[in-house]
Amino acid sequence: MQDVALYLPGILTAYAAFLLGIASPGPNVLSVMGTSMSVGRGSGMALAMGVAIGSFTWAVLTVLGLSALLAAYASALLVIKVLGGVYLLWLAYKAFRSAAARHDIEAKELAGGRRTKLGYLRRGYIIQMTNPKAALSWIAIISLGLQDGAPFWVGAVIVLGTFILSVILHLIYAIAFSTDVMVRFYGKARRGIQAVLGTFFALAGLRLLTSRS
Repeated sequence: MQDVALYLPGILTAYAAFLLGIASPGPNVLSVMGTSMSVGRGSGMALAMGVAIGSFTWAVLTVLGLSALLAAYASALLVIKVLGGVYLLWLAYKAFRSAAARHDIEAKELAGGRRTKLGYLRRGYIIQMTNPKAALSWIAIISLGLQDGAPFWVGAVIVLGTFILSVILHLIYAIAFSTDVMVRFYGKARRGIQAVLGTFFALAGLRLLTSRS
């Protein structure tokens, strides 16, 4: 129980960073929205599952890679946290800039024509796995949850928890945004969401940069 109490704050912080990242519409979220609106709910849900599986893949690769690196070089945690902290501050800057902008989100149908459900699932996976920012995002998220000497189960809890959250939230996007009413509503709330996101990422980035463990 003492171990759980020790690592729980970091795990919850990692979850919070992941949740707010999904709340900001990136290419994966916009693709799910656009597919649900233009093709249908079922296709959007298939695409959402592909994105969630891709997110899970990135999480597993990041945890295994960081665990191996830390096992070989204990001092590498400091470098990883600095990289994660700087990236979170960059995300904060982008979120604040987006909050100040007046343009609305643009959810469009995927290029390349209609696909089968399996085709949309595959496409969602490809979208997530070829996102160049995904690796840095996961380094930042995992770094928030890992402490020096953290056991393997901490990384496993972060990976499994974020995967469950990813499936649920991306499916919610697919279901909710099968009508353009929700897209308009989300567009109106976008600036407030980005402001909250920017504040959290700025605080999380500073937390990583000033952390001693």
